[in-house]
Amino acid sequence: PRTPPGRMIPPLHSLVKYDQPVLVSTTKDKKSRGMGKTKKGPLPPVEAKPGLTQTEDILNSILPPREWTEDGQLWVQYVSSTPATRLDVITLQERLDQQLQQRQARETGICPVREELYAQCFDELIRQVTINCAERGLLLLRVRDEMRMTIMAYQTLYESSIAFGMRKALQTEQGKSDMEARIQQLESERKELERQVAEWRTKCEAVEKREGERRVGEEKKHGEEVAYLNRANKQLKQQLDKFLAPEKK
Repeated sequence: PRTPPGRMIPPLHSLVKYDQPVLVSTTKDKKSRGMGKTKKGPLPPVEAKPGLTQTEDILNSILPPREWTEDGQLWVQYVSSTPATRLDVITLQERLDQQLQQRQARETGICPVREELYAQCFDELIRQVTINCAERGLLLLRVRDEMRMTIMAYQTLYESSIAFGMRKALQTEQGKSDMEARIQQLESERKELERQVAEWRTKCEAVEKREGERRVGEEKKHGEEVAYLNRANKQLKQQLDKFLAPEKK
């Protein structure tokens, strides 16, 4: 494959092993060809990857090639179809540990960095297995996709539970505010009722005192009237006795 003149384009960081980048097209070539031809048509690539074998075709379907543009040039990088050795596996493990340490991935809990690195490591293992046995690689692909769907389902469930918790928290806060307002209203009503009770108690005490004084006065007046009537009755009785006494003789 053709490599760019001068320095090589640095590949994107990944634990998956890729081949050297391949130049597909350039912006300058497109402009020059567009000026020379009035009829537009598909432009042939500057250089494409030669005929793919069945294994390479399967690899490209499992791990699609990477594309990027630099200085108006489109580059494509296919996944490597070179069989892996025991040393490659050891190197992969060392690179995984190194990337985990350099990117400061968390050892426990949810960590996007750790998830990404282990996904790349699993993809590299799929690549290595697919080269030796395509069927086994496709089966591992199914396992990988199923794991990703399960993780996405758990992530969706987690996000929905977080949203549900937030809604419940907001409802609780709103209910708390309403309850506090209701409590303040009831407190005001209670104070108003207590004031009314105190006012009526004072009035009642004043009425009881006034009625008590009136009753005492009436009892005193009644007692005086009874005493007066008793004296008058006694006097009348004495007078009647004196009036009837001569008749008896």
